[in-house]
Amino acid sequence: MPISGFAEFVWIWDRMLGLGVPAHHRNMADWLEECWSTGRHELLLMAFRSSGKSTLVGLFCAWLLYRDANVRILVLAADLELAKKMVRNVKRIVERHPLLAGLVPGGSADWGTERFTVKRDAVLRDPSMQAVGIGGNITGSRADVVICDDVEVPKNSDTTHKRAELREKLSEIAYVLSPGGTQLYVGTPHSFYSIYADEVRPETGEAAPFLNGFSRFVLPIVNKHGTSNWPERFDAGAIAAIKARTTARKFQSQMMLEMVAPVAGMLDPAKLHFYDAAREIEHANGRLRLRIGDRNMVASACHFDPSFGSATGDGAVVACVYICDQGEYWLHDLAWLRASVVPEDTENARMDEASQLCAQVAAFMAGHHLPSVRVETNGIGRFLPNILRRELKSIGWAASVVEHHESTNKATRIEDAFGAVLGAGLLHVHEPVRKTPFVRQMREWHPDGKDHDDGLDAVAGCILSEPVRLPRVDMPLKRADWRAYGGIFNAENAFNP
Repeated sequence: MPISGFAEFVWIWDRMLGLGVPAHHRNMADWLEECWSTGRHELLLMAFRSSGKSTLVGLFCAWLLYRDANVRILVLAADLELAKKMVRNVKRIVERHPLLAGLVPGGSADWGTERFTVKRDAVLRDPSMQAVGIGGNITGSRADVVICDDVEVPKNSDTTHKRAELREKLSEIAYVLSPGGTQLYVGTPHSFYSIYADEVRPETGEAAPFLNGFSRFVLPIVNKHGTSNWPERFDAGAIAAIKARTTARKFQSQMMLEMVAPVAGMLDPAKLHFYDAAREIEHANGRLRLRIGDRNMVASACHFDPSFGSATGDGAVVACVYICDQGEYWLHDLAWLRASVVPEDTENARMDEASQLCAQVAAFMAGHHLPSVRVETNGIGRFLPNILRRELKSIGWAASVVEHHESTNKATRIEDAFGAVLGAGLLHVHEPVRKTPFVRQMREWHPDGKDHDDGLDAVAGCILSEPVRLPRVDMPLKRADWRAYGGIFNAENAFNP
């Protein structure tokens, strides 16, 4: 008897239940069978909520056992109960599907709700199918197919730490999967930084999307023509009703499969103007001009928000913002500072942590031709200004250090700083800043949130501080080499300010 194709296998099951096969289920079935037959082993099936995707994937697991009873399938889900739900569903299909009667074992076989083993020829330690929660122990398990069914949910994707932890746990699949095995992810996105994203988020530090190279089947509830992908169940009225009883962002995420945060952030990165133009510093006749693109920079602001001694808290951050002659802000650089352990035989072996941070700030200021820096003196910052003055003197850079005691709540000053500037479209951001945590912190920031906001606070300090006019003459006691800091050094003898 010829082996039934997957679409036929689904049709037989639905007909037995007195159901028809929706068009999108036929499309899913055809795609899964094509991927399997052509040897594509890394798959992502992303479909709108209540589309029946988990039911169809359960049938796919049963079909794989029908084709080869020795196949071992591991189901991972956000929690064990969700994974067990799929295992129970597949067990029920094996028991009732007309083509699978020969797979049901007899006697005291391994036939539970969390794991089961069909009648098979091979003697294998692992069951035919097993359920595991994402936090469960899979050490020592082996599988030919790993189904990741809704492994991303709001409770494990709403913070940077949780998303990193989720990715770390999912990376363990590589140690479970047999050579040539198949991974199938099934779900909907719950974050702008979803594991399902098809483009890299530079601010996360990732060089590629988490599921880079995976074959994708993406089915939103409304297609590109504006009509429903399941009109029999979700007509225009039903879709309108879903929109009415949920938030816009949740609808876009769960029904349209767009990578958006479930909670609207107050600081929208879409209002930033990114630029990749180099900074140009022109010297002539002892005077200078600083330009970015076709804009003349007339003032600057630099804010140093110190912090040290904690590996998990907010870091020490210094920010450089220029102000052009049209009153726009240009966030040119943002640096997270870390003190390091220096080998004993080096010149700075005995430099303490505070001195190391201040030395980095001094180099940052000289590199960006900053005439002044504001230092937040709350807490540990109270003794840093003098240390910073010493480090500036040691490298020969003449700049003022302004001590600032902050009395305003951090959330309030971030709102005050960014609100008007973003609303008016006045904030330009250098492309390299996109690779720092700054953009991510903007997107996820909330006044009552507990995620890191050190980059936001440093930039807010620049925006709220009194800008310092850039000098018309060289500031260093000894001329800095501008080329080392990524700017363009030009000499124009005919320069006339």
